[in-house]
Amino acid sequence: MGGQLSEILTPYRGQRGALIPVLQKVQGELGYLPEEAMSEIAYFLGLPRSEIYGVASFYAQFRFERQGEHTVRVCQGTACYVQGGKRILEAVEDELHLAPGKTITDDYKFSVEKVACFGSCALAPVMVMDKTVYGKMTPAKARQILSQY
Repeated sequence: MGGQLSEILTPYRGQRGALIPVLQKVQGELGYLPEEAMSEIAYFLGLPRSEIYGVASFYAQFRFERQGEHTVRVCQGTACYVQGGKRILEAVEDELHLAPGKTITDDYKFSVEKVACFGSCALAPVMVMDKTVYGKMTPAKARQILSQY
């Protein structure tokens, strides 16, 4: 991993104030922030690892686990939940063969996230596949969309 990150990190050597842009660039390259990358960031910026983790864990945009190739987000906000959002989530988990509490498929093809609200309540229930919003979902429609990937 060292060579892969050194190109990103070298221009920032010792620039403590560049932590967030560095975290964004590393996550953009790797898809998440593995422990080895966090250590390299700390070394290049001259910051303690605890500070790197503190900042990265504060912001929801940063991830510490590998994500799937495709991200499925299912709204569980009030409007979506009342319109069947829980059934949509259950259909997605069933279709992807996710064990209870698991959010990433074994082949890393899909990550599944519960979202509090997308702000698309008029389309409830809502599912977002990567960046495409699907409204008025049913369990059957959710399965059909997943089968296209």
